[in-house]
Amino acid sequence: MKKGFVGGALVLIAIVAVLLIRTGPSAAPDFPVNNSLSSSAEVIINIPNGSSGSAIAAMLFENKVVKSSEAFFRVAVGDKRSEKIAPGNHRLSLEISAQQALDQLLDPNRIPNLIRVNEGSWKSEIVTSLVKYGFTMNEITKAFRVVKLPQGFKEVEGLLFPAQYSFEKNTSATDAVQAMVDRFSQEPAVQDLLVGTKRFTPSQLLTIASIIQAEGGAGDFSKVSTVIQNRLAIGMPLQMDSTVHYIMKLRGEIFLSSKSTLINSPYNTYKKYGLPPGPICSPGSEAMSAALKPAVGDWLYFITVAPGDTRFTKSLDEFNSWKAIYVKNRKAGAFK
Repeated sequence: MKKGFVGGALVLIAIVAVLLIRTGPSAAPDFPVNNSLSSSAEVIINIPNGSSGSAIAAMLFENKVVKSSEAFFRVAVGDKRSEKIAPGNHRLSLEISAQQALDQLLDPNRIPNLIRVNEGSWKSEIVTSLVKYGFTMNEITKAFRVVKLPQGFKEVEGLLFPAQYSFEKNTSATDAVQAMVDRFSQEPAVQDLLVGTKRFTPSQLLTIASIIQAEGGAGDFSKVSTVIQNRLAIGMPLQMDSTVHYIMKLRGEIFLSSKSTLINSPYNTYKKYGLPPGPICSPGSEAMSAALKPAVGDWLYFITVAPGDTRFTKSLDEFNSWKAIYVKNRKAGAFK
């Protein structure tokens, strides 16, 4: 059985400088905010894969969604979220403000046949989404076998870029998976990652990025990167809980039992020194950037003692004192 998808790779908003030139202080013609969307007429617009920001703006104007293409383009250029517009069909209200148009383009409830890959998703979770969409396991297995990967990579784990994908009819699972990998290759942060560094190959950098993604909040990514790279530099085991959670396929767990750290697996960084053999999830751009540019610091340990309170240190004694606080807070239900 073949299902399809609409493009698959994210539409990139092309910032064309000439379109940003203003002739005066007034904004481009724009509809006022529509507060009666539930009763508004709607239209289905198909955004082809690879469409530029100006092309999207033109489509919205031609279909009477926005009052001017310039208004939408300016809103899109000023909002980083516009980079996440998915190709494919979008259900949009007519005669709405440019900001509302962007919000609707990003609304997953307005995208038919949507597959969402979240930052930190495992390949197994993405497989589940592909099956729910309608692809068979045989089709998906074949897709993973024949998909073209960037040079230096042998497995798709970590390469299925986090994004929203909308799929057209009569497109194969292979094309769907390839679109996710191609979207990875298009990401600006990936261009630097694919070059590698003196210390790490592209595959190793992606593996580091995946651990960063799984271990820390975005605000701590660069520090987590530093801890990982400092430990690798001195031959210290990484001992990252996320690698064990990956083996056990556990989500939402902050506690790791001593028994689980004894699992015999090359991904168990409590037993195995160095990096695991490959990524443990699909990292986002920020995690990949952090892998390339760790913060400056001598930290070897970090721990989240309470939600929103992650601490970094070089001292094992200080880490252990913070761990006692974490245990107390966990037992008190702070992490529920």
